[in-house]
Amino acid sequence: MNRIPVEAHVPNGGTHDRALRLHDGAERNPGMELRAEEIASIRVNRSAVELRAATIPARRTVKKEYQAAWLLRAISCIDLTTLSGDDTPGTVERLCAKARRPLRDDLVSALGVRELDIKVGAVCVYHTFVTTAVRALEGSGIPVAAVSTGFPAGLSPMAQRVDEIRASVEAGAREIDIVITRAHVLLGHWDALYDEVRTFRDACGDAHMKAILATGELATLSNVARASRVAMMAGADFIKTSTGKDTANATLPVGLVMTRMIRAYEAETGYAVGLKPAGGIRSAKSALEWLIMIKEELGDRWLSPKLFRFGASGLLTDIERQLEHHVTGRYSAANRHPMV
Repeated sequence: MNRIPVEAHVPNGGTHDRALRLHDGAERNPGMELRAEEIASIRVNRSAVELRAATIPARRTVKKEYQAAWLLRAISCIDLTTLSGDDTPGTVERLCAKARRPLRDDLVSALGVRELDIKVGAVCVYHTFVTTAVRALEGSGIPVAAVSTGFPAGLSPMAQRVDEIRASVEAGAREIDIVITRAHVLLGHWDALYDEVRTFRDACGDAHMKAILATGELATLSNVARASRVAMMAGADFIKTSTGKDTANATLPVGLVMTRMIRAYEAETGYAVGLKPAGGIRSAKSALEWLIMIKEELGDRWLSPKLFRFGASGLLTDIERQLEHHVTGRYSAANRHPMV
């Protein structure tokens, strides 16, 4: 039998429940005052980071029913995303149906996980489709995330970006993915970056804010670390690697730098900030590597959709294929696992 023990769905025992409580309500990251001199002094040893990142897929692996369990956890952490120029209301509605039932019924039954009621972490769309997604997800408990602030470049006028956030929140988005002005990082204008992210956080109100750093456009890992720190100081609930539209998206070295900054911030302030890698994560193998890194660097508390998300669309298809292989011993064609 290839049924998955329910306790295996939470890698190493389920201590993430405390994180769920810590990250709710009043325990959101309130931010802190900017310390610009501290930010400017941050340095990252690129060689050491790349060496450490290279050990993650080389040293760690999970097999058989535990691999399947980790992949189920990965599904629950996906921000199922459609950000294409040819999106239509019908496309979004079909994506929301997939978000509600990300696994085929026969796989759910074969794995023995029906009682887990597995769903994705959120559905991420352009502002235009927030109302459509909210309606399609009604009653599911799945939040709608809207990309905002002139996504993906973030170069529209400031007032327009703020208005876009407020419009998405008013339309029902419970999460807002904002993009920073990369020039603030490249020029070392930390006060401008802090003020920008703080303004966006205020506009979000009760909606959780994910700050997209566009790490592939920040030139150095030191800049990635500095931008991560400033975004958290300004009150970001999550820091996110990329827009998915960049030439370089989520990589393990970048993720390692960001997790280290999250860990340091939590140690200093007591507030847990989430991480969202996005762009280029399309295989179950890559998802497992990210989950292993999160477990090693931040601990089981972060193995939860409250503190960790994948920004992805094609990833779910490969995870389904791997789970079908676990059940049947055979790999199926991707068209057996359609997204929309």
